[in-house]
Amino acid sequence: MSVCERIPIRRSVSVTLSTIDRARYRLQHRALFALLGPPMLAFHRLLGPRLPRAGASQIGALRRRLEALFARDLDNVEQGIYPRELLFRTPAYEDLRQLPALLGDLPRIAWRIARRAWDELPDDVELEGFPRYYRRTFHWQSDGWLSERSAALYDLEVEALFGGTGDVMRRMALSPLVEVLRDARGPRLLDVGCGTGRFLRHVLAALPRARVFGLDLSPFYLARAHGMLGPRHPVSLVADNAECMPFDTGRFDAVSCVFVMHELPPAARRRVAAEMRRVLAPGGRLVVCDSVQISDSPELRPFLDGFPRLYHEPFFRSYARDDLGELLTGAGFEIESVEPAFLSKVVVARATGEALPGPATPR
Repeated sequence: MSVCERIPIRRSVSVTLSTIDRARYRLQHRALFALLGPPMLAFHRLLGPRLPRAGASQIGALRRRLEALFARDLDNVEQGIYPRELLFRTPAYEDLRQLPALLGDLPRIAWRIARRAWDELPDDVELEGFPRYYRRTFHWQSDGWLSERSAALYDLEVEALFGGTGDVMRRMALSPLVEVLRDARGPRLLDVGCGTGRFLRHVLAALPRARVFGLDLSPFYLARAHGMLGPRHPVSLVADNAECMPFDTGRFDAVSCVFVMHELPPAARRRVAAEMRRVLAPGGRLVVCDSVQISDSPELRPFLDGFPRLYHEPFFRSYARDDLGELLTGAGFEIESVEPAFLSKVVVARATGEALPGPATPR
């Protein structure tokens, strides 16, 4: 019997945020946007001066989504889904020392874009161990996913791109995980494409009794995750390909996947979905947090069309039209909910039936 079937839903003790907490939260995000927004907007204008600008209706939709995101973040804390401390733990503050390095990297990024040098990767990395689609400078970032420098700058880059809301959007994936795992004894959770471990930190704060695993292809990002999580956190980090996971069938009670699917070509996207189904126990829960898509956010189409033209996102155009609900249904999941979260969406699904055994290595 899976965790999802046997665990009663129970919230932890609710809390009431003070007026000071709420004001501090709002002030924090205004400060982040004031710090990160103008440079990124100027950079976008430099990269895509001919891109059509969003109209008043699209801007209004973005503002409403942003306010809904902030309101839900605060409400989740008051319901006891995750601790108050997460509201004020942002990579933009923790990694602010990386800001000079990030600003210094912008001219190199601009030069890379001008030359369309999407394959400009470090010479000292053996590329044969990575899929062909992975060997590129996603987002035009220096070294792609394949250096310590890239790993050190990544979290701040994401916050800059989203105006300080990257962590908030990630947290929206916590509620459906907490719902089914909080009362379990030692539930096993796998985060696919865990990167620097940013989402894993949130998971450990909300589910301190969970047995947590992270899977990622980049050894450099996993090294960063090791340093970020520290020795106090019992996390198993594995460097391997999510298209062929080194885990037994049905091993996990829940699987999360945050901002990964849009980086994959269509065929790899489906292989990863099939593997997530395979490693989940029957009835286990999958939570995917990724970019909005045209099927659920047609009003944001100008942003969805412009994003891959600004950045080197070769698979985003297909992702935007590849409805995640239909994709996961085809992989053996039953969709439970799809909810917007500003520029992202959270898809919650349940593993149905019995998964076919895959080429997993016993661990």
